[in-house]
Amino acid sequence: MATPAELKDALRPLRKALETPSADRLLPVLAAAFADDARLALCHPFGTLTGPEEFELQALGPLLTAIPDLERRDMIVMAGSSPEGEDWVGCMGNYMGTFLRPFLGIRPTGHLVHMRYHEFFRLKEGQIVEMQAIWDLPELMMQAGVWPMAPQMGAFVCTPAPMSGDGLTVSGDGQAALAHVIAMLTDLCRHPADLDPQVMQLDRYWHPRFNWYGPAGIGTGRSIAGFRNWHQIPFLSAMPDRKLDAMGDLMSHWIGEGNYVCETGWPNMRLTLSGDGWMGIAPAGREVLLRSLDFWRLEDGLIRENWVLVDLLDLYRQIGVDVFARLASFNKARNLGPITVPDGLTP
Repeated sequence: MATPAELKDALRPLRKALETPSADRLLPVLAAAFADDARLALCHPFGTLTGPEEFELQALGPLLTAIPDLERRDMIVMAGSSPEGEDWVGCMGNYMGTFLRPFLGIRPTGHLVHMRYHEFFRLKEGQIVEMQAIWDLPELMMQAGVWPMAPQMGAFVCTPAPMSGDGLTVSGDGQAALAHVIAMLTDLCRHPADLDPQVMQLDRYWHPRFNWYGPAGIGTGRSIAGFRNWHQIPFLSAMPDRKLDAMGDLMSHWIGEGNYVCETGWPNMRLTLSGDGWMGIAPAGREVLLRSLDFWRLEDGLIRENWVLVDLLDLYRQIGVDVFARLASFNKARNLGPITVPDGLTP
């Protein structure tokens, strides 16, 4: 097993190159970082790809075509060995740039846009052999004014970096932080089987001013009140039987480093949509599997920030709702042509 520093060093050339990627250099950059047979589990609609060529052709290349000045802005990078003995690097950040051409049927805006990513890389001998990644495509849709589903209850924000400013220099023993997050999730799952929300002991685990940065479609909540009202109450009202990782085919990989914890699961939650109240979805009575990639930061022994991305577009797919087909229907009355922005200097 490699050290966290060695894992981060192995990923650094890829991260650096993607800060200012170019179309002619994209594939060589990816080929240097990924094994030829690397398994890339990406959010819907990309699916599971194999190797750097498929990644460039079907996902990252089209994004760069749509946003030619694309830049990758990492805000958290942490690494370590999971309890299963696998070496992972987890990254959270925003893709940003000027949206000039359509992407996945999302119309361009001509303006600077942001799209959060949570990307996890499993390495062997310095090469990426597996990737699990969610790009917050609904966030991009909302900025383009084309989100075709229900409005979100939480706030819409460009997700910030850690308040502590140390997201790119994470280091140290993370076992205490990891134990805190695991204990929090254990108590969290005692509700709603026990109908009293006090059983979760939220005050014991969460900072009074914590931010919960949820995916677009759910939104961000501030403090226990924001977390409960804008996310957890609707979520559990719709799916009170939720089960988390390490149950059957559910599996998460956990890393603790310093005051940070991250988790990648593909999938890591099993639930039944039996109630109303979550994202405008009717009680479908269907079991669904959710992919969630998460980061936590602790401060003074309490969780101060929690970044959460869920593959919501795949959730809609599982219940028979094609978000992209609905978007295409709206696009019949929209102009999807490329945008040219004047340089402002030519008379």
